[in-house]
Amino acid sequence: MSETPDDLLDQRTATVPDASAGRRFDAVLAELFPQFSRSKLTTWIKSGEVLLDGEVPRPRDPVVGGETVSLNVVLDTQTQAEPQDIPLSVLFEDDQVIVVDKPAGLVVHPGAGNPDGTLVNALLFRDASLATLPRAGIVHRLDKDTSGVMVVARTLEAHNALVEQLSARDVHRQYVAVVVGALVSGGTVDAPIDRHPRDRIRMAVREDGRDAVTHYRLKERFRAHTALECRLETGRTHQIRVHMAHLRHAILGDPLYGGSLKLPKGASDEMIAALRGFRRQALHAETLEFKHPVNGEAVRCTAPLPEDMQQLMKTLRADALAHPELGRR
Repeated sequence: MSETPDDLLDQRTATVPDASAGRRFDAVLAELFPQFSRSKLTTWIKSGEVLLDGEVPRPRDPVVGGETVSLNVVLDTQTQAEPQDIPLSVLFEDDQVIVVDKPAGLVVHPGAGNPDGTLVNALLFRDASLATLPRAGIVHRLDKDTSGVMVVARTLEAHNALVEQLSARDVHRQYVAVVVGALVSGGTVDAPIDRHPRDRIRMAVREDGRDAVTHYRLKERFRAHTALECRLETGRTHQIRVHMAHLRHAILGDPLYGGSLKLPKGASDEMIAALRGFRRQALHAETLEFKHPVNGEAVRCTAPLPEDMQQLMKTLRADALAHPELGRR
């Protein structure tokens, strides 16, 4: 057996089913531990990290059924990011998942221009074992200036289960967005999204893009803006931002898709200051609901609307009350 530090080992056991009698050990092992690739399991067999009734087997050895399989999972470091003591607002936590309320302005992954000070750095400070998981356990992301709920896996099993739920569209993700223009009804945007053909920073609605579906309904109407509840059926990059711009109701403050600022007629100095001073997209991931990756129970977490969006909506509400004669347009 190879020499590996204890903190990089995860010991697991399973029993070979009687129905598997006569089959190759490596094939049965892959069924007992489907969260690991066959090549990884074969490597562990050959390095002595897998025992069959206390003995080191060969991949091709037949099983008889009823044996005990002991597996020492060698946890490889998947990220080199450094842990940093960055405060996190945790909405739910157990030994399988962490659900956080990400603030606006916090980048999720380290990258060019953001080598540290990210959510990944904060998560590694809270739980160093996340370094052994793909993307430190992060299974979906929010843009830097989008606030709200994110779920992070703490084990490989949880990571695989959450990725599968996302792929199957079984995760409920609801956002609050303040958009430009007074909408009169909700609806659905079913428009494929992919990279913009010329500007690689932006995404765009494209006929040859990946399918993308956003459902939206009115939450509150103002004179020249609308607060929407948006539900994602898919999870494409910048999806809500692109779809709202596609409707010609871009998210307020969106620096990438919002266009020039439009001030409503008769806007007060306070209203003008609020609109000009809101420097990020007014988008908040409010609710996330998923099945717990181990017990299958529903986990529903809600992040309160951040202070800046509360103040923005308060100002829009006051403007509407101050100008009833101008109506909503």
